[in-house]
Amino acid sequence: MAKRDYYDILEVDKSASADEIKKAYRRQAIKYHPDKNPGDQSAEDKFKEAAEAYEVLSDEDKRAKYDRFGHAGMGNTGGFGGANMNMDDIFSNFGDIFGFDIFGNRSGGNGGRGRSVYRGTNLRIKVKMKLDEIAKGAEKKIKVKKDIACEQCHGSGAENPNANKTCPTCNGSGQLRRVANTPLGQMYTTTTCHTCHGEGQIITDKCKVCHGDGRVKGEEVLTLNIPAGVIDGVQLSMSGKGNAAPKGGVPGDLIIVIEEEEHPLLQREGNNVVYDLNINFADAALGTSLEVPTIDGRAKITIPAGTQPGKIFKLKDKGIPDLNGYGKGDELVIVNVYVPTHLSHEEKEAMTKIRSSENFMPKRSKEEKNFFDKVKEIFH
Repeated sequence: MAKRDYYDILEVDKSASADEIKKAYRRQAIKYHPDKNPGDQSAEDKFKEAAEAYEVLSDEDKRAKYDRFGHAGMGNTGGFGGANMNMDDIFSNFGDIFGFDIFGNRSGGNGGRGRSVYRGTNLRIKVKMKLDEIAKGAEKKIKVKKDIACEQCHGSGAENPNANKTCPTCNGSGQLRRVANTPLGQMYTTTTCHTCHGEGQIITDKCKVCHGDGRVKGEEVLTLNIPAGVIDGVQLSMSGKGNAAPKGGVPGDLIIVIEEEEHPLLQREGNNVVYDLNINFADAALGTSLEVPTIDGRAKITIPAGTQPGKIFKLKDKGIPDLNGYGKGDELVIVNVYVPTHLSHEEKEAMTKIRSSENFMPKRSKEEKNFFDKVKEIFH
């Protein structure tokens, strides 16, 4: 089933500000929150759908890409994956949207799901692509240096996790809950535990390799499947392929910036490609057949007799596929007539004879002829 427009999901205009988008998401999240709709699968799906929309529209880069290319521009990168997303990811990333515990049992930076979940930082890399790769799409393998989960402790930071102690301040919840009496009734608020920093546990035996952080410096080989039709500067992302988070948290994303390499013969203009074809005067006047380069090889075109400089020939569907799947661009062949700068004696004599022929004189309109006749009268 086709995805709904993210702006429609949040019920905002495309010109909505960041603050308006945040407020709109909060309204949708409260309306379809699992605690308010227990056992309602439809409400849960809408809750996830709203989170996916907010995840894209709240990010300046992702929103710009979505506005330009729609869902197709997201590739496999937009949101947490729609109805298949993990609820813990939503609460850990967007729990702060709720501000206070409106249901009496969920609040705080991790949505009240208990212990704090750390998030790794995003990584940004540039990937160069040739025009033929852009036209067909490409699979590229890259080696990324980043923070990875410590193999010794499996990212936990503890040499012996069984030796960890439950935090005595929060009793393992990672949060401190307070109740305030207001004219509207009791208001529940939660804050992160200051003793364990929201982890719920205290590591007593830190890992000897990562020293309790859960991360070490390393590298990972990744396979990037880049869709056809990308443009220079467009950003793609791979969820969870950025830096590992401390102590087994949620890893960041890998942001991939496309850098288009210049083609030696063809120029790109949107989804079209342009080729400047230089021919001599004789070929333009008499006509000829010749080959021109294309993205995937060569193509034969016919130059009719009398072709004028600047004439454009179109090779249909020889351009770049549209990123959103709306067909392909064309190749535009622009004719330029080459004028030699040095002529031999014989060539000069031949050109002198040609120049005197009326056939080789530019045809003037009636208005132009009258104008030049008057100029001659003035100077004679």
